[in-house]
Amino acid sequence: MEIRIEELKKQSFKLIEEAKDLKTLENLRVRYLGRKGELTAVLRDLKNLSLEDKRKIGPAAQKFRQELEDFFDSVASKLASAASSGKTSIDVTMPGRKIAVGHLHLLTMVEKEIRDIFKAMNFSVVDGPEVESEYYNFDALNIPQNHPARDMWDTFWLQDNQNVANGKWQMANGNDKLSAISHRLLLRTHTSPVQIRYMEMHKPPFQIIVPGKVFRFEATDASHETNFYQVEGLMVGKDVSLANLKFVIREFFKRLFDKKINIRLRPSYFPFVEPGLEVDVQCVKCGGKGLISQSGTADSAKRNLGCNICKNSGWLEIMGAGMVHPRVFEAAHYNPEEYQGFAFGLGLERIAMIKYGIPDIRLFYSGDLRFINQF
Repeated sequence: MEIRIEELKKQSFKLIEEAKDLKTLENLRVRYLGRKGELTAVLRDLKNLSLEDKRKIGPAAQKFRQELEDFFDSVASKLASAASSGKTSIDVTMPGRKIAVGHLHLLTMVEKEIRDIFKAMNFSVVDGPEVESEYYNFDALNIPQNHPARDMWDTFWLQDNQNVANGKWQMANGNDKLSAISHRLLLRTHTSPVQIRYMEMHKPPFQIIVPGKVFRFEATDASHETNFYQVEGLMVGKDVSLANLKFVIREFFKRLFDKKINIRLRPSYFPFVEPGLEVDVQCVKCGGKGLISQSGTADSAKRNLGCNICKNSGWLEIMGAGMVHPRVFEAAHYNPEEYQGFAFGLGLERIAMIKYGIPDIRLFYSGDLRFINQF
């Protein structure tokens, strides 16, 4: 009996130490300590021994059982720890896992494309603050306080304007003095304030674009968001005309959609331009027809369906534009008799939705990788 216990001890400890995973270890536990296990059988046979042998062999067998259980627990703990940290057995011949790399958001890619197009046409890219003063966002753009045009922009006003009330507002050009014009703070409703900021620091001629985030306090739906991106454009010189605006816009859309695109200009109203224009482009899906031809399923006959992009009109309203208003030049201390220029603004999401056929603006901000990884 003593020899048998000694053999079991050597054999069991060796096999347990060589176990590579928890499943193998559990099989060994059953083999030695289970109801029909080898050590369990030895312990049952103790009843057949003499009283003297029981006193001699019994304590040694029980001590071995306890040592075996402790060793099982120790090895199990090590294997579990290794499994949780990925340190289980590794097949070094297997190919490595592909590392997921970062993916640019569609809006980032579209903005970069727009930047590159305008850079190729000698436009500079500038930026401005997202937290603006009432002066730059409205007053300097010919939208004074109580002007009805302010209703066009649903504004996020900042609650903490105490520093402004106390005369502590510091303008971007370093002037600490408050003028009579209000400097209450807000989240900019458009990128147009950068026009004034840039003209205060630069002299014509120049041509710039201003991509950036803007904020509107309005209901969210398939075509509206509380925050979105705009691209502002401005060209100022002594001989700038609507003809220049038309050429720049036509060339931009030609490069953006990689084909010739017809445009049309319609009269409209924006306080900071005169005359003001709405710019429409020919629908990129139906080609300006307002209808899409599809083959029938039964007789292969063609039928015409209404275009869901342009709503059967053949045209897409895509940007506002116009010649810079003289009062805007005066706010920037330009002589409107000497300089003239044009400005335009377009929505980045609107461009991306048209170019890639995206039906809902909320998809851009959903954080859904299934959407983002398509592009």
